Amino acid sequence: MKKLFDELSYQVSKATTKKYSTSFSLGILALSTGMRPPIYAIYGFVRLADEIVDSFHDYDKKCLLTRFTEQTWQAIEEGISINPILQSFQEVVHKYNIDHQLIRQFLHSMEMDLEQIDYNSDLYKEYILGSAEVVGLMCLQIFVNGNKEEYERLKPYAMKLGSAFQKVNFLRDLKDDYQLLGRTYFPNIEMNVFNNQIKQQIETEIGAEFKTALEGIKMLPVASRFGVYLAYKYYLSLFRKIKNTPAEKILNERIRIHNGQKISLAMSSYLQYKMAIL
Repeated sequence: MKKLFDELSYQVSKATTKKYSTSFSLGILALSTGMRPPIYAIYGFVRLADEIVDSFHDYDKKCLLTRFTEQTWQAIEEGISINPILQSFQEVVHKYNIDHQLIRQFLHSMEMDLEQIDYNSDLYKEYILGSAEVVGLMCLQIFVNGNKEEYERLKPYAMKLGSAFQKVNFLRDLKDDYQLLGRTYFPNIEMNVFNNQIKQQIETEIGAEFKTALEGIKMLPVASRFGVYLAYKYYLSLFRKIKNTPAEKILNERIRIHNGQKISLAMSSYLQYKMAIL
């Protein structure tokens, strides 16, 4: 029965999410039950593409990404894929009418990661749009259950949240991106002169995006609000830890929030939520 394969497909996407991200897994668990499978499907799809460009160094990454892109569109067109992650993703695309342009923009940013690009302001914005903002918009279409009016109202806030998350990731992963992958995303910055002043300029921009994003989180439907708030709180905690870390250390060490701290953060965030702070 195809139903068994469909169930397996969502289980694979869920397992992928749990394997790669404790923080997003906790956030998804805080969503209403019906929203969890489609969000797992989106994360699984995004994670698989990201792994191709970030991890498969001994293989032809361009060929693999091209094949993955072709298989993605084939799955969406035919409504079926024998790849469980693509199977669950295409179902979500059809069920929630996910804008295909969001998918194209995401895959374009993954292609950008195949090249060593000297990022200027325009390319930086283009990359963040595809790698983070559109992912937030895919999720938003699920959070509002296809309501176009609500989607348009909340769209700017979802984009700010995705952008803030990605820029925090850039700071967290600065060492590996620069030393292992040869990438420098922040525009007009030389890593050999990266210092606290430059770091603070980036942090000011991120702080403003977090502030705007919180306004949008407060307007989300109840079924999704706490889950998104929890992800927000985790990244805000990571951001604050990065802010308190000298630039030199950022260049030589990946800053983390340990799992015990994440669980504690989840509990305190829930109490804040129930006390109507949010």
